[in-house]
Amino acid sequence: MHEWSLAEAIISAVFSIAERENLREVKEVHLRLGELQQIEVDILKFALLQMKTGKLSNAKFTVRTAKAKFKCRACNHAWTFREMKIPGDIKESIHFIPEVAHAYIKCPECGSPDFDIIQGRGLWITSVKGVK
Repeated sequence: MHEWSLAEAIISAVFSIAERENLREVKEVHLRLGELQQIEVDILKFALLQMKTGKLSNAKFTVRTAKAKFKCRACNHAWTFREMKIPGDIKESIHFIPEVAHAYIKCPECGSPDFDIIQGRGLWITSVKGVK
């Protein structure tokens, strides 16, 4: 369900960009999706396919994932989300509210809960290409 809401927001934002750039038709949309969002890319793409209309009818959506990376403030150890062994229910909590990662994740080197998320959050529309 989260993917459908996200797709709706993407469609709206891309339509606004197309209007601002005076595009008659949008051909390509490139997205970068943070791994920490835990979004099912296939569901997101399906939702985008179902929602695109008008200027976006022929748009191709490309989604690239930005791996989640963390850095411990205590020992400076850096690690990735995939290195963590996180139970499914906790992954689901992080999926809906990525900021709760601080409640569940600790540095695998020193055990500190004090870390920075240096990459892998959010969603960005990296480019919109179309015909004027």
